[in-house]
Amino acid sequence: MTFAYTPAAELRDVTLRDGLQLTGKLLPTERKVETARTLLGLGVPALEIGSMARPDLVPPLANTLEVIAELTPDELARCWVWVATPRHVEKAAAAGARNFQYCFSASDSHNRANIGRSTEDSVAAMPAAVRLAQEASGSIQLCIATSFTCPFEGAVDPERVIAIANDARTAGAGDIVLADTLGQAVPVQVRELVTAVRTRTPQRRIVFHGHDTWGLGVANTLAAIDAGATMVDGALGGLGGCPFAPGASGNTATEDLLFATRPDWFDPATLAELVDHTDALLAELGEPNRSKAAQGARSKAAAFEWVVGAQS
Repeated sequence: MTFAYTPAAELRDVTLRDGLQLTGKLLPTERKVETARTLLGLGVPALEIGSMARPDLVPPLANTLEVIAELTPDELARCWVWVATPRHVEKAAAAGARNFQYCFSASDSHNRANIGRSTEDSVAAMPAAVRLAQEASGSIQLCIATSFTCPFEGAVDPERVIAIANDARTAGAGDIVLADTLGQAVPVQVRELVTAVRTRTPQRRIVFHGHDTWGLGVANTLAAIDAGATMVDGALGGLGGCPFAPGASGNTATEDLLFATRPDWFDPATLAELVDHTDALLAELGEPNRSKAAQGARSKAAAFEWVVGAQS
C-alpha cells in the first residue's frame, strides 16, 4: 500500500554543508564524494555539497573546492554550493559548480555575525553574483536566513522577508529559500510566510529550510509543502546547525522527511541503505543520530515493512 504525500516536493539533502559545519572534524574529500554519490545513487534529487565560507571560520567545509572538482558535470547538475559574495560564485564556478545558493540573513545582526556585513550590503552585491552565475550557465537561489526569528533580534517581521524577495536586486534568482535558521517557527507561521512569498512576489520556486530545535521540523516542512514549497531541505540523522546562531541545532532529518512524504523513488530497502550509511557517517563524526525514522527502522516491529530486516 502506498501513502505518497501530495502535493509533492523535491528533497535536497544538506548534510555535506549545513550538516557538517558544526562538527569538529574535517571529512576527507574522498569521504564527502562517496557520501554524495551514495545519496545521488539512492535517488536523492538534490544535494548541498559545501560552502565557500572562510575555512578558518568554518573548518569542516575547508575542502569544498576539492569536492566540487571530484564530481562529474552530471553529478554537479544536482548539487548546490553555499555562497555569500560574488567572489564566492566566481571561485566555485571555476571549480565546476553550476548551482549556487546566495545566502544572507533577513536580520542585520545575524548577517553581520554570519557574513560580516549588513543585509543591505548583501542585497547590493547580489546582482553581480547573479551575473557571474549566469555567465557560468548556472542557477542561483536567493536564500533568506533567519526568515522567522533571529538569535540577536528575536522575531523577524514577515514584511522584511517579503521586501527582500521583492527587491529588484534579488530578482535574478530562480528560487527563494526561506530558512527557519533557529528551528523556532511553528507550522502556522511557516504556512503563512510561504503563502505570502508565493503570492506577493514574482513567481519563483519556494524552498523551505527547516531545523528541528523545538521538535517541529517535519511538521513545519509539511506546512511549507502544503503552502506551495516544492523543494525542502534535510540532513542525515538531523545533523547540523549554524555556528553563528546561538540556539540553533540540527536540521530536520532527511530520513524523517522521506518517511513522511514517501516520494516514488523511496521504499523500505532504500531507507535501510540510507540508515546504514548514516550510522557509519555519524559514528565517524562522533555525532548522535537524531532521526526518529532511523530509530524506528532499527526497532523490533518486524511486521512493519519499513523496519530494517522486515523485507527479508
